[in-house]
Amino acid sequence: MPSQPLPLAVSMGDPAGIGLDILLTAFSAREQLGLPAFVLFGDPAAVAARSVQLGLGQKLAAIDSPHQVATLAPGVLPVIPVRCAVAPRPGVPDSSNAGAVIEAIERATTAVLEGTAAAIVTNPIAKAVLTAAGFAHPGHTEFLAELAGRHTPGRRWTPVMMLAADMPASDMRASALRVVPLTVHVPLARVPSLLTASLIRETVRITAADLTRRFGIARPRLWVCGLNPHAGESGTLGREEIEIIAPAVASLQAEGFDIAGPFSADTMFHAAARVHYDAVIAMYHDQALIPLKTLAFDSGVNVTLGLPFVRTSPDHGTAFDIAGTAKANPASFVAALRMARRMTMQAPAYPGP
Repeated sequence: MPSQPLPLAVSMGDPAGIGLDILLTAFSAREQLGLPAFVLFGDPAAVAARSVQLGLGQKLAAIDSPHQVATLAPGVLPVIPVRCAVAPRPGVPDSSNAGAVIEAIERATTAVLEGTAAAIVTNPIAKAVLTAAGFAHPGHTEFLAELAGRHTPGRRWTPVMMLAADMPASDMRASALRVVPLTVHVPLARVPSLLTASLIRETVRITAADLTRRFGIARPRLWVCGLNPHAGESGTLGREEIEIIAPAVASLQAEGFDIAGPFSADTMFHAAARVHYDAVIAMYHDQALIPLKTLAFDSGVNVTLGLPFVRTSPDHGTAFDIAGTAKANPASFVAALRMARRMTMQAPAYPGP
C-alpha cells in the first residue's frame, strides 16, 4: 500500500487578519474541494475563537508533529501550537503578536526542511505590524531566503517571487498566467537604479530552472517587459531597454534560453499574447501584479522560486476590514494549497544539506 504524501505546513499569518478565516472556511469544505492534507502552525485558542465567530464550530486537535496528521479523525483540523502573546481581535492588528507570526513561519519552514512536511503555505502577514516589532525583512520572500540559509550553511539562496494563476476554461487560449517581478518590495523611484543585466540574467535562470523542475515545462518560453512606456520607444522615452534589458535578453538567448523582449508591457497580457509564453519577467512589482490580479484576483497564488523548498501563498493581504465577518473568499488559499501539492509531486522534497 503506497504511503500517504506528507502534509503541507500552513503558517497562520497575522491572526487579526483573514488568514484564519480563509483557512477555516476552506477546511470546512475540504471534501468537496478535494484539498490536500495540511497542518496549521498557529494559536489553537485563536483558531477556535475565530471558528465560533464564523459559525463553523470546527473541531481542532493540538499535535506535536506533522507525522500525527494521519492519525486524526476526518474533519479534525490539526494545529501545532504557536501561542499568541495576546488574544487576537479580528481587524485589530497588534504588534505584540508579531513574535508568534514569525515563529509560525520559522517552524513551518523547519518542518519542510526536516522532511516532516512537503511544502509551506503562508497566510498573509501585515508588514507594517511586523516592522513595528523589529522585523528586519520587507516581506515573506526575503525572510524565507534567510531561513533557507540558516538550514544550509555556506549556501546562498536567491528568492524569486512569481505570481501564478490558472485561467478560467472560457480563456483556454492561455490556460495559465505567470508573472515574475524583477524588483519587488522597493519604492518605484529606486527601480531604475536597481535594474542591471546581471539581475535580469540571474532572475531568468532561476525562473526557468524552477518552471522546469517544479512545473514540468521542459523548455520555458519567457517574455520580458520593458521598463518605460512603449518599451522606451527606441530610446525616446528612456534608454534602459537599449542599454540594459535588450543586451541581457540577447546574452540569455546566446545561452540557449527561449526568451524574447523587451516588449511594451501594455501589450503583453491579453489572451492572444499569452499563448506565446509560459511566464513574463516584469521590471517592478505593480507591472507584474496588476495584470495578474485584474485577470485572476480570486485565484492567484504567490510562489517563491529559487529556494530549496516549495512555498506558496494567497496573492492577497490581511484584509483587516473583513476579518471575522465570513466575507473573505478562500479561493486564493485553496489555489495555493493545490499548487503547493502539484509542485511537490513534480519534484522530490528537499533532501537536506
